[in-house]
Amino acid sequence: QVDLVESGGRSVQAGGDLRVSCEATGYTKPMTCMAWFRQAPGKEREMVAVIDSGWSIRDARYSDSVKGRFTIPLFSQDNAKKTLYLQMNFLKPEDSGMYFCATDPFGGGECDSGTNLAWGQGTQVTVSS
Repeated sequence: QVDLVESGGRSVQAGGDLRVSCEATGYTKPMTCMAWFRQAPGKEREMVAVIDSGWSIRDARYSDSVKGRFTIPLFSQDNAKKTLYLQMNFLKPEDSGMYFCATDPFGGGECDSGTNLAWGQGTQVTVSS
């Protein structure tokens, strides 16, 4: 069973920057991808960024709503832990929400759609105008 723990969320002013992180431990099979999603109250969960199991940050994918502002600046791993970061720049109030880390520990999930993934508890990001 994989454990995902997000951290770093807080309140920031519009135009500011923030970096959140996700630590994945306890996985027993190779993960095929990791992703960041977000969900604002009353809205559907939205994919923000995805990195596939080649773990190349250059090949990460982003939603149109964050492209050019958000990046995965760093991905680190060792035998027992993977850590995924999300750098958020030029934040807007509409970026507010709970940010979740997700991964496919079973081999049958899709990080782009959020299907059949394991999820963390989330970290709250609030952007005030």
